[in-house]
Amino acid sequence: MARLSIITITYNAEEFLERTLESIAVQTDQDFEYLLIDGASRDGTLAIAARYRDRINVLVSEPDKGLYDAMNKGQARASGTYVWFMNAGDEIAEPHAVAKLKGLMRENPDVIYSDTLMTDHSGAVLGLRSELMPHKIPEALSWKKYGLGMLVCHQSFIARKAIAPAYRTDNLSADIDWEIECLKRASGIVQYPGILARYLIGGISHRQKWRSWKDRYAVLRRHFGFFPNLYNHFRILMRAVLQ
Repeated sequence: MARLSIITITYNAEEFLERTLESIAVQTDQDFEYLLIDGASRDGTLAIAARYRDRINVLVSEPDKGLYDAMNKGQARASGTYVWFMNAGDEIAEPHAVAKLKGLMRENPDVIYSDTLMTDHSGAVLGLRSELMPHKIPEALSWKKYGLGMLVCHQSFIARKAIAPAYRTDNLSADIDWEIECLKRASGIVQYPGILARYLIGGISHRQKWRSWKDRYAVLRRHFGFFPNLYNHFRILMRAVLQ
């Protein structure tokens, strides 16, 4: 049976961490590895984690160089065949998710994905990402469909560790780059029958929008080339203006 590693990155996350940990604790199938990689939090994050210590296989708290540096640490330490990032404030959407994933993993895919429920800071569900955002998930997921940006929320994208690259630590759109690289290397891609994650809106890319846009442009140019990427970003701009 393939083993799943779920990884949570935290830094001063006392306001939201418990909802993540609770979604881990209520999984009906607990046969997975859980890692919590903390960036030396100075609030009550570690005290909250201590209450769930029996559910945490690996707990690391030390300074890091940012989100993607911490994600690289988690991925490197994970021992599972598959890696799944579920960061502080995000939640596994279904209590039977791990059990259902184990069934899918018997098919030996390289990538498993689904749509995502978007939530606000109170935890209230705002709707499906595919309904709230212009990015629609195609029937057949492929890296070539990422020309207009992120298609699958990172928390609803599970990859075989053997094909997963290290995250770029100098780019706020490193998650898009990571998904594209995984899909380029994947030979089997399957859609999860349900919803994998509840995603807390308002991450670093939302707080630093200008840099995030620049970094996304750089990532997509690397994968799609100068002229196709220029055309795609013109389409993105027009879409934003017409909304």
